[in-house]
Amino acid sequence: DIFKIWEGGMSFHGGLIGIILSTVLFAKKYKENIFVYTDLVALVAPIGIFFGRLANFINSELYGIPSTVPWAVIFIKIDDLARHPSQLYEALFEGVILFIILLYFKNKSSNKNKGLISALFLILYSVFRFFIEFLRVPDEQLGYLIFNLTMGQIISILFALIGIILFYIKNEDRQIN
Repeated sequence: DIFKIWEGGMSFHGGLIGIILSTVLFAKKYKENIFVYTDLVALVAPIGIFFGRLANFINSELYGIPSTVPWAVIFIKIDDLARHPSQLYEALFEGVILFIILLYFKNKSSNKNKGLISALFLILYSVFRFFIEFLRVPDEQLGYLIFNLTMGQIISILFALIGIILFYIKNEDRQIN
C-alpha cells in the first residue's frame, strides 16, 4: 500500500503525466511529431517550476529538514527550527539551472534531434529532485517509503529511467538516419 498516489506525494509528477498525455493526444490529432511539442513543453517547464517553488517558499510549503547552515530559514508558520530552504534549492536547480542546460542543448541541436530536450528534461529534473529530496521533509501523509526514500524520489527514479530510455531511443534514431 505504499503506492497510494491518491493520498498525495505526486503533485508535480502527476501533472507531468497529464501534460505528456495531453501533448501526445494533441500531436496525434493534428498528425504532428509528438516530440516537437514535448520538447517545447520541456523547455519552458523550468520557468513554471521556478515560480512554483518560489510560491512554495513564500507559503512555507515543502520546507526542508532542520539545519545549521548559515542560510537556514525559520518558517514561523511551521515551528521555530532553522531549516534548509529546499524550495529555493529546487527553484535554482529544477528552474534556473535546468532551463539554462536545456536552452544550451536546444540551441546546439539540429531539428533532427526531436525528443532530445524531452529526454534531458526527464533525466535532469529527476536527478535534481532526487538529491534535493534528501534535504526536504517528506510528505506528511506518506513519510519515508522503500529504502528510506520519499515518494518524490521513487517517482524521480522511474522518470529518470524513462528519460534515459527515450534518450537512447532518440539517439539510435539519429544514428540510423
